Amino acid sequence: MVFKRSIYKTPAQLRDMVAPGRATAASLEAVAAAVRPGVSTLELDAIAERAIVEAGGASNFQLEPGYHHTICASVNDEVVHGIPGARILEPGDILSVDSGAILGGWNGDAARTFVLPDPAHPEAVAERARLSEVTEQSLWRGIATLASARYLNDVGEAIEDYISAQGDYGILTDYIGHGIGRRMHEEPPVFNYRVRAKGPEVRPGLVVAIEPMVVLGSQETYVKDDGWTVATEDGSAAAHWEHSVAVHAGGIWVLTATDGGAAGLAQFGVTPVPIA
Repeated sequence: MVFKRSIYKTPAQLRDMVAPGRATAASLEAVAAAVRPGVSTLELDAIAERAIVEAGGASNFQLEPGYHHTICASVNDEVVHGIPGARILEPGDILSVDSGAILGGWNGDAARTFVLPDPAHPEAVAERARLSEVTEQSLWRGIATLASARYLNDVGEAIEDYISAQGDYGILTDYIGHGIGRRMHEEPPVFNYRVRAKGPEVRPGLVVAIEPMVVLGSQETYVKDDGWTVATEDGSAAAHWEHSVAVHAGGIWVLTATDGGAAGLAQFGVTPVPIA
């Protein structure tokens, strides 16, 4: 007989997921404080790992077979899964950093995008900053939708509708969000676009990582020779924002935001509620 694990966590399990979420948030806050021209992506990796260890956790990315780093650092045309290394960040770069922590056997996963200033090319910087802003706002619209949605795939519909109204951006369809818990990647899939199926019910115990990936050009991508880094076919810039979010009896809580998502959700009239 095969037993299928429920996608819904118990109240006690939800409480256990708070700590790894905080550790993940701490790693991205540490990276945000260090991002600037002249810093290497490998230096940012070390900073993120130190923050996770100080929070009592460990990198869950390093548990992925063949991956040896704490973060994924994707620069310019790289969308996701970029490997940290000797690459030095330059003025005008757009950098997406994905990080995750495991603590007490439970996982956190989140991503942020940064646009480095470049006074010599203000228009290019503004275009990339707008791309990041649209991607981040689509994430918050998805999270806000989760607070009142009956079915999970309402989230993807909200994300696509917002992005489509902002201009000619491409939404990646080959890479999507996911459930998260004992493993970093669990069921159910979390789409960033409209699909025909309704998806599972949104009810207490559901924990998902919502992560829109948006590009300035075509959504077509390829994997570089390193076997990990996903880049745009046409060389256009990309942005990636992600949060792990829990649905519980009192409402929703963004596990990977230091304020539970209060600042991002305020514009939608949604107040996150701590997990009791």
